[in-house]
Amino acid sequence: MIDTHCHIDDPQYAENMDTFLAEQKAGGVECMLVPGVDASSIESVGKLADTYPDYLFPALGLHPENIRDDWEEQLEQIRTELFCPRRRYIAIGEIGLDYHWDTTYKTQQHTVLRTQMQWARELHLPVMIHSRDATEDTLSILREFPDVQGVFHCFSGSREVAKQVVDMGYYLGIGGVLTFKNCKLADHLSGVPFDRLLLETDAPYMAPVPHRGERNESRWISYVTERLAYIYKVSPADIDRLTTTNANTFFMRVIVYFIYYVFLSLTNKLGKQCEYSKCQNLIRQHFR
Repeated sequence: MIDTHCHIDDPQYAENMDTFLAEQKAGGVECMLVPGVDASSIESVGKLADTYPDYLFPALGLHPENIRDDWEEQLEQIRTELFCPRRRYIAIGEIGLDYHWDTTYKTQQHTVLRTQMQWARELHLPVMIHSRDATEDTLSILREFPDVQGVFHCFSGSREVAKQVVDMGYYLGIGGVLTFKNCKLADHLSGVPFDRLLLETDAPYMAPVPHRGERNESRWISYVTERLAYIYKVSPADIDRLTTTNANTFFMRVIVYFIYYVFLSLTNKLGKQCEYSKCQNLIRQHFR
């Protein structure tokens, strides 16, 4: 299993990280993707990725709930990190729109999302999309960038929205909400093919039943796997295999880019500049 979205840079996990990760591995989790949510994530997520480079893979972005008066400054810090990275970033995220609690910065949310989608286009990175009570606007902005791929994190939308997302070439991130009582997501997944599904936890949030209300853990993604197996009438092993293949297919291209980027840097083919976009152009020339 691969947990494609977890926030284990949260202080709740700060103590005994080695033990925590060992427990996730023992529970069948092959690796974990850790998205950032603001400029401070450069250090919090980055430190984890540097310490556990073969197990934790970082993403970086400005989450819509963290857009405040300093949003331009935060964006610039994130842009600088992404375009001249000290480490590999597997995606831009968590980004998107959120109108649930507050729409004070609604206009800025649109600007920030478009800006980060443009970065994804330039860097050829996928995006991790957060959308809450903002489906129509989110889809509208994403359609402006048809060449960018991504995943709808913590998907809980309708059957119609699921079809639109899949038709755009995006994946659906499925987590603990699928196990909740009276959850309608199971019905909404009808017609969604296996190759559009990714597993995630959103840890420390959204723990699945029977751990609802507890600090979430990546190994509990097995409960989501079991529920998906029931819905699709296959075995949990089939869900595990298929979603792992999806995650590897979706994110492996980025890992290959990074490895080649390191190679080029070591052989001085990039000179003193470390712009990731320049590396991407060289990679495409090499592999086409």
